[in-house]
Amino acid sequence: QVQLVESGGGLVQAGGSLRLSCAASGRTVRSYVMGWFRQAPGKEREFVSGTNWSGGSTLYADSVKGRFTISRDNAKNTVYLQMNTLKPDDTAVYYCSARLGLGVIANPSMYDYWGQGTQVTVSS
Repeated sequence: QVQLVESGGGLVQAGGSLRLSCAASGRTVRSYVMGWFRQAPGKEREFVSGTNWSGGSTLYADSVKGRFTISRDNAKNTVYLQMNTLKPDDTAVYYCSARLGLGVIANPSMYDYWGQGTQVTVSS
């Protein structure tokens, strides 16, 4: 089993930045694909970004390309999401996820483990 705990969410003004962290425990996630998803009220959970085990392969949703950066520190069993130039549309609960596999994919049903989420609110 893998437990994921997100942190770093909060309230920020449009144009600001936040850095989310996801700490994994219970088992090393060194070989796991790690992803970030988000869900706004009344909307479906959507893919934000993902990275393979080495960090050498990453994927971003079009809506966050050029503004968000995913990274991971396998020694710390932690994955990060640096979010810059935040917009009100980025407001959502952000979830960390993990899947045992090779490919970074955007389908949330393919992920095996999920954190509880952290709220990000961007004011205009």
